[in-house]
Amino acid sequence: MPSPPWTPNRSALSLQHLQPLSGTWTIYPEGRFGNQMGQYATLLALAQLNGRRPFILPAMHATLAPVFRITLPVLAHEVESRTPWHNLQVHDWMSEEYSRLSEPFLKLSGFPCSWTFFHHVREQVRREFTLHDHLREEAQWVLSQFRLGPDGRRPQTFVGVHVRRGDYLEVMPDRWKGVVGDQTYLQQAMDWFRARHKDPVFVVTSNGMEWCRKNIDTSLGDVAFAGDGLESTPGRDFALLLQCNHTIMTIGTFGFWAAYLVGGDTVYLANFTLPNSDFLRIFKPEAAFLPEWVGINADLTPVRTRIPTWKRLYGLI
Repeated sequence: MPSPPWTPNRSALSLQHLQPLSGTWTIYPEGRFGNQMGQYATLLALAQLNGRRPFILPAMHATLAPVFRITLPVLAHEVESRTPWHNLQVHDWMSEEYSRLSEPFLKLSGFPCSWTFFHHVREQVRREFTLHDHLREEAQWVLSQFRLGPDGRRPQTFVGVHVRRGDYLEVMPDRWKGVVGDQTYLQQAMDWFRARHKDPVFVVTSNGMEWCRKNIDTSLGDVAFAGDGLESTPGRDFALLLQCNHTIMTIGTFGFWAAYLVGGDTVYLANFTLPNSDFLRIFKPEAAFLPEWVGINADLTPVRTRIPTWKRLYGLI
């Protein structure tokens, strides 16, 4: 049989089993909160696997340290500027060559966020992404206030829901021939949990909370619109998701990281691009979603019937 397009990193190496670390590895911080979590975890895992010392750059520290108790040291600008770097752009799944990198001074780049890089050190990654106490305690207090139905009973299960919208509303259909999670998908995902868990409450976070309030069915009294949707300060919304028992995600790295760190059951939006999308050149679903997660297929009708932006602009309709 042909080998898969990615190779899970099954190494059991840890710091205790490695020779003393040498060299200096870092990764260029690009993108938003979830992107940089993926870059951090990938740097940690690959440096450890190759016996190198990982450092993060100040911009990544500024993004992640206000939320998590991260421990990787920060590389000073004067050191970064004088280091003879070898640059390597990594794709978004583990490959065999990434376990045999010999460069002592390596600067990674790209948007890696695949469990195939770091699943063998999952507990270490979870420790790195431990919330600061004030965020955890605030999130727990918010969840403790939720009640179900007219009788005000306490929820038995908390399901975090992350609905990615914002720039993806244009990027997905126009660039990637894809869709974002819609009303039907979210209803199906919530019904999946209602059928399997007693008295769940759905804790909704999104960068499009107004859309969520208008489109998510609240008639059963088990939906709480808890997120503030502030992308500049994502810690509060992320903390709410992490204190839940299970996760519904649509697309994007923010939802992935909530699901990965929480554990529990995860429902995700599957097959959200057309088969001929260029997105599938850089994204391997089997390397993005854990095998035990449950996928619900997206409705691709909107993108199949959508008139491309350039045709609208030039009147070619």
